[in-house]
Amino acid sequence: MSLLELDGVKVHFPIKKGVLFDRTVGHVYAVDGVSLKVEAGETYGLVGESGCGKTTLGRSVLRLVDITEGSVVLDGTDLAKLPGEEMRRFRRRLQMVFQDPLGSLNPRQNIESILSEGMIAHGIGKDQEERREKIKAILDKVGLPSNALARYPHEFSGGQRQRIGIARALVLEPDVIICDEPVSALDVSVQAQVINLLEELQEELGLTYLVIAHDLAVVRHISDTIGVMYLGSLVEEAPSDALYAEPKHPYTKALMSAVPVPDPEVEDKRERILLTGDLPSPANPPSGCRFHTRCPWAQAERCATERPQLRDIGGGHRVACHYAEDIASGKLSLNQGEVVPATREGVDDTPEQDAEAEDAPAKVPAQAEKVSEDEKPATAEKVSEDEKPATAEKVSEDEKPATAEKVSEDEKPATAEKVSEDEKPAAAEKVAEADEESEKAV
Repeated sequence: MSLLELDGVKVHFPIKKGVLFDRTVGHVYAVDGVSLKVEAGETYGLVGESGCGKTTLGRSVLRLVDITEGSVVLDGTDLAKLPGEEMRRFRRRLQMVFQDPLGSLNPRQNIESILSEGMIAHGIGKDQEERREKIKAILDKVGLPSNALARYPHEFSGGQRQRIGIARALVLEPDVIICDEPVSALDVSVQAQVINLLEELQEELGLTYLVIAHDLAVVRHISDTIGVMYLGSLVEEAPSDALYAEPKHPYTKALMSAVPVPDPEVEDKRERILLTGDLPSPANPPSGCRFHTRCPWAQAERCATERPQLRDIGGGHRVACHYAEDIASGKLSLNQGEVVPATREGVDDTPEQDAEAEDAPAKVPAQAEKVSEDEKPATAEKVSEDEKPATAEKVSEDEKPATAEKVSEDEKPATAEKVSEDEKPAAAEKVAEADEESEKAV
């Protein structure tokens, strides 16, 4: 028997409407019939796009939200049927690492108070000194100094706060830890540190993880088994290597095709599956297969009317698809959506465009010839009509002072010199003739 088993778990939130009296007008089908098993000592990864119900499923395991229908069995005990006080005592074996480390830590309590609160509630440790020593040992395991006990959550970085959240779960010595997006809010380098820490603690303490994430690369690195959720339902489940090597469900194929590959040669050859339409509302899910409105291989006569069950197709690979084998063998062809090369997504490579690209250099000389024959006369005319007045104005305003200065400085002395040397003797001779005429008259 598995350590943790979920059978047909449903979580429906009522939609109420009314002014004086609330009446239920519908439901949000956040989780709608999920069944899975988590073996002791393994890591189960749960993936899917935002809004598919991953976090709600994790919170329902701890009974943080009410279970509408189904069973959650931990080591032979059905948690869905336990009364409040028994469930509170049972939570010591089930702990959760929340997505937002700052939002899940009380800002008014120091780290020692936060970590010892659960220990006091479950009667762990004889006195505060014994609890403090155990807390120091746990902090050392997660890579935090012992002097962090007197500090408050806002004094730590995001990665350190996530380590505090992990330490809070470890001090109660649980059997199962549910990690809800444990590294999504952290930097890439800090993500690697937290993931490595979780793996080391699992090997040392024999922990069992249910990791909820949307980062497929993180889930592949840390998980033994992976389950894929879509719109509140589990559509595929398989060992990690098998799922990434050959996904069977159309939704999983589309998810995997969106993951970039660091090898340039592989990236150039792989194909990207483009889905059509938007994610349906969980308050009004489609009939039949939940994915048939966006599935590239959907068949109208069956997919829209009959809901597929999660069935085993061999090797521990389970898939909820009527035509999984036909899609894998190539018997069914695409009837909607598009498959494009990953490196050319959104680019229309058509022969017409290639022909235009080849003819483009030949068109350039023709354009140049047109400019030389048609536009040059217009340019010359523009120069003659528009630019010449501007040139004349420039000469009249700028060059005239320079000319006047040149005349005054250079030409005037030369003129004066010429008058004094050439014209003065002629003037003296004329004066002498005038004197002789006046004497004769006398």
